[in-house]
Amino acid sequence: MHADRILEGLDPEQLEVARAVRGPVCVLAGAGTGKTRAITHRIAYAVASGVVNEQQILAVTFTTRAAGEMRGRLRQLGAPRVQARTFHSAALRQLSYFWPQVVGGPPPTLIESKLQAVAEVARGCGLTPGRGELRDLAGEIEWAKSTQTRPEDYEAAAAKAARETSNPPRDVARVYDAYEELRRERNLLDFESVLELTAAMLVDNRQVAERVRSQYRYFVVDEYQDVNPLQQLVLDAWLGDRDDVCVVGDPSQTIYSFTGATASYLTGFSAAFPHASVVRLVRDYRSTPQVVGLANAVLAQAKGDAARHRLELQAQRPTGPDPVFQEYDDEPAEAAGVARGIAALIASGTPAREIAVLYRVNAQSATYEQALADAEIPYVLRGAARFFERPEIRQAVHTLRGARLGATTDPLVTTVRHLLAPMGLSDTPPSGGQARERWESLAALAQLAEDMATARPDATMADFVQELEARVSTEHAPEFEGVTLASLHSAKGLEWDAVFLVGVVDGTLPIVHAKTPDQVEEERRLTYVGVTRAREYLSLSWALSRSPGGRRSRKPSPFLDGARPNTAKKTPERRGGARQVDCRVCGARLIAAAERKLGRCTDCPSSYDEALLERLKAWRRDVAEEQKVPAYVVFTDATLQAVAEQVPTDARGLARISGVGSVKLERYGEAVLALCAGESP
Repeated sequence: MHADRILEGLDPEQLEVARAVRGPVCVLAGAGTGKTRAITHRIAYAVASGVVNEQQILAVTFTTRAAGEMRGRLRQLGAPRVQARTFHSAALRQLSYFWPQVVGGPPPTLIESKLQAVAEVARGCGLTPGRGELRDLAGEIEWAKSTQTRPEDYEAAAAKAARETSNPPRDVARVYDAYEELRRERNLLDFESVLELTAAMLVDNRQVAERVRSQYRYFVVDEYQDVNPLQQLVLDAWLGDRDDVCVVGDPSQTIYSFTGATASYLTGFSAAFPHASVVRLVRDYRSTPQVVGLANAVLAQAKGDAARHRLELQAQRPTGPDPVFQEYDDEPAEAAGVARGIAALIASGTPAREIAVLYRVNAQSATYEQALADAEIPYVLRGAARFFERPEIRQAVHTLRGARLGATTDPLVTTVRHLLAPMGLSDTPPSGGQARERWESLAALAQLAEDMATARPDATMADFVQELEARVSTEHAPEFEGVTLASLHSAKGLEWDAVFLVGVVDGTLPIVHAKTPDQVEEERRLTYVGVTRAREYLSLSWALSRSPGGRRSRKPSPFLDGARPNTAKKTPERRGGARQVDCRVCGARLIAAAERKLGRCTDCPSSYDEALLERLKAWRRDVAEEQKVPAYVVFTDATLQAVAEQVPTDARGLARISGVGSVKLERYGEAVLALCAGESP
């Protein structure tokens, strides 16, 4: 395809992206603004204009589906040989190819799930975790490895990140350490190890690095706001000292920080590459002005670094219906109301596959599955097992069936709760993770028993099991397209004509265990993601109580303040408190991460000891080489400059510098203070 033809049909900002074919490029792309279109046309234009050979391009993203979509578009644009892969796929391909040369011997075995190995080492540590706790342990190990946290540093890092786990942090650290030892002994590779070893191979072996870097000279990274430190480590190893890299992302769609993802690489790209081209895509082609207006309103009161880089979307579609805000007395009434609204849309011609019901946690799906089944509306569940196919629910149903003929004088609700207690149903929910999801699933069964007992005070255990079996059979209907039921996390990257965002109540959005300001802001961004999935019709609803007849004490999500009719804009309650940092030169409040680290505005005058800064950088280089990590993993440039400006004389003064946490203070504090004192570390 001729190069100029590739540029046809692009808007001015997309055209700017496509023409920026050399050097570092940062594309800040809002929801629905055509980012995939822009970057695939950029790649195709670079190939067609002779800037780069298509086989020397590596485009990386986070899901196999997204990589496949990118390859399909590139084929249509005349660049079929461009490599578009996930981080793990690209790294594994390189590691497997060079393994005989670099390591030799039998290649390691790749494991897709850590559960079996984690269960084994947990037992060796004297623990007997259930399946939910095993998933939590595996998740914590993945988070630790993704954030480059070693077992001995896990407790401090978990506390700093406000991680909530179903096991004490010390036990998690013990299991993590034992897991890594077992993995090495048995020559096993998990997905994080693939990335670690690939980065190490490129850093340690010059010949391999030269071959890989001669093969791939041109990089594109999609969804860059979701990159974690381990993935960034691999990207840095691929790049070497080059800068032909284009990153694309939206800080306002950072919703996976619990896995180690951080938008700081995206928001700090211009600091890392001062000569980078930065293009903002804000023309929203997906949603009506009414939906776009609500999306902008949800983010209007956002806080933090991501909020500082937020994009004000500009709708490009014709006008549509206003978003609907609906309040219900209880959750069953909300589900029934949503089902009626969906039935009306289908009757008016909207295909069922173009309608979605989105919720915060998977346990909310059961009520909507039943409401749609009762209304004879077909549906498909995305991102989770069907409610009655979840392991804990299958186990619970089996147990309840076995107890239906037993003689008991206890009330139905008491009997059900007693039977579910050994499986994880307690009076108070766990703090988070898989244990929390398991508890919520079992609590939904207990709630069903309570609802039956309220409606039929004489209901027996046999009656309850009969009701369960009827519901199970309803969910085993033949597979067909229908209304999508999905959690907000699993809806990322998708869109529908009509979206019902349900359970928009304080305590669910934001979730009750979001306590720190950063966690609350992530919940706001999750709400924004949900809103921006809708093309035309959007309904937001909440229930004042959980059960019929319950206390109507719930309140709509504070994220809707100022966005829904008859509400004034309010400043959301701050949870956990965030330390305000003011410029030590002019006194202005500092927002940007780099400024907070320096302790001053970047344009405020400041003097620093240039010789000390050079000594600090030389020391950092030696430490990084010894530990085989990039220099910024030890300390960033901004942190070292802050040290050179403030020249701390003791550990307390050093700890006050942003970027020097407890772990780094313990690991490097003595050496840094020695350098500040003019001594050798």
